Amino acid sequence: MEPILRREVYPPVEDWARGLGPLGNAMAEMVVAAPAPGSLKTANLSEGAGDGFGCLPSPDKAHAPVGEGVNRFFCDVHRRARNGEGYRITFTTDGVTFRHADSFAEIPVKAGDKVFVDVIPLNHTDDAIGLLRRGVELYSLRRLTLVEKKRGELKLSKTTRGDIKTLMSLEERWFRKLSEDFLIMRQMISVYRGMLRTHQRLLNIGKATETGFRHIIKSLEEEMDGIVSKIAEEAGRRCPAYNKVVEVLGIHGSPSALAALAEVLTYPEWRSWRRTRNYFGLWHRDRKTRYHRSKTARQALERLTIAVKGYRVKGRDLEEVLKTIWTIIKAQKTGPPA
Repeated sequence: MEPILRREVYPPVEDWARGLGPLGNAMAEMVVAAPAPGSLKTANLSEGAGDGFGCLPSPDKAHAPVGEGVNRFFCDVHRRARNGEGYRITFTTDGVTFRHADSFAEIPVKAGDKVFVDVIPLNHTDDAIGLLRRGVELYSLRRLTLVEKKRGELKLSKTTRGDIKTLMSLEERWFRKLSEDFLIMRQMISVYRGMLRTHQRLLNIGKATETGFRHIIKSLEEEMDGIVSKIAEEAGRRCPAYNKVVEVLGIHGSPSALAALAEVLTYPEWRSWRRTRNYFGLWHRDRKTRYHRSKTARQALERLTIAVKGYRVKGRDLEEVLKTIWTIIKAQKTGPPA
């Protein structure tokens, strides 16, 4: 499809925003007109959001000038408006010109460029890995709740462009740099997690009715065992600490524990013991403070601890198992997939 004609717009203010590549075959370009200086749209912008368009990044260390010819792409991944099936990617480098793509492979990036995205759907994992293999740096937002909070501070509308402007105003420390190992492990773990939910749902339905689903459950369990074998193999190859932890905890014969351990090792960043412990929600109760924790990672740690210590585990049991993993990782001076 030929790209549509575009009209001229105000040039971007920042030098690093120049150099956006040509349109791809499956992309359309949209131009956002600049509001008049002194209008309500510019008066409502908070400091650091830029002038005129409300999307230029704040001049902090996260958005310091990069090397010559290196661009930053800010992307918002959202479902299609017509039928809600599939995802579409809206991206920009300057907050003035917005473009659309159906996959990460269609974004006009080159080696050395940085791509900041709010979320990466599982069906876009292969294209995201393709960007990494081309030498592109890929960053994902650590917490999606930051978008709503920052968008309210900037008084931006809840739209695709508003979300992209919000991403541009966030410091780089709120994004996690992704690797091929992490994306591959996340994809396999998500598949197993979905099968685990389906298995539990079938068991609950079977108990409530006379159907039972015995043959379906047995077939599903065989598929789950096959996925666990692949997860354990990949985790042992991509994270040297995995096999050592399996040996220390003695979970060779537990497929559920092997998958749970891979999930526990994959999602945290393991930079410090305090941050790792808080990621799993292992803190002293304080109703005045709102802590962030990963619900799915906490559930994986609970499944792992049950496999090691049996049922009726408590918080100190979870922390003991997590501390064992932490000690092994630091002793080998190697971490799980970033």
